[in-house]
Amino acid sequence: MPPVSLRQSAPPTPVAPPAAPPAPVRITESATVDQTFSQAAQSLGIDEGTIATLTDAFAGKVDMRRDIRKGDTLSVIYDRKSANEPAPDAPLAVRLTTGSSSHDVFLYRDPEGEARYYAKDGNSTTPGFSRYPLVFTRVSSDFSLRRLDPVTHRWQSHDGVDLAAPIGTPVYASAQGKVTFVGRQTGYGKVIMLDNPAPYSTVYAHLSRFAKGIRNGGTVKRGQVIGYVGETGWATGPHLHYEVRIDDVAMNPLTVDLPSDDRLHGKERRRFAKDAENLSAELSG
Repeated sequence: MPPVSLRQSAPPTPVAPPAAPPAPVRITESATVDQTFSQAAQSLGIDEGTIATLTDAFAGKVDMRRDIRKGDTLSVIYDRKSANEPAPDAPLAVRLTTGSSSHDVFLYRDPEGEARYYAKDGNSTTPGFSRYPLVFTRVSSDFSLRRLDPVTHRWQSHDGVDLAAPIGTPVYASAQGKVTFVGRQTGYGKVIMLDNPAPYSTVYAHLSRFAKGIRNGGTVKRGQVIGYVGETGWATGPHLHYEVRIDDVAMNPLTVDLPSDDRLHGKERRRFAKDAENLSAELSG
């Protein structure tokens, strides 16, 4: 019987593990305020929706109409895949320096992925309602119990504020709610009315058009685009007429007390506070 040749098979070629994704690049950028907070934020690549969220986040400490001055600074921290990548939607941390005072807010995404900003200790800086439902250039008409209407030339109440902005500027829902009316009314022009968490309701008037999917009986989330600035109805220029009502009584949207978001709790709060502490040091360094 011929000898049997025992040939060993070659060991399998080891498969290299998949390459780990590149570590994100931590970017810190700053801009000097020349005209408005919105202008400085836009120069850093922040989109209009996030600017509105940040405006709310700072509202408890900074009056964007009176406290912002030329020469104030805005600093942000991003994580990017590369230094040349465009800025993501929401920065991880934002510092607004007005005069000798600095104010910091830090990003947290809730389970639905909505961007919110909190103080370093995990307490909310943002009201449950957005104070401003759009990025605007100025308040063109204040809330008033007696105002000479520029269209009818009659003395009557002005139940909201007029926020001037270019035609087509997105308008966001100030809070989650149910659409009770979307359509046209004589003075309001194209208007959306929302029932928000009781006892609040809001009105958005003089729109040029409605966002896709906005319908009577539908629901919206806070920060969702619901329409676009126009000058329909009794309007003398492009602006949003915005009302906040409590138990159907009109209140001044710029001064009314708004419910605050919940603070973070437990392990999530401790994790957030640790990350925020590190980000705060980076903003200072």
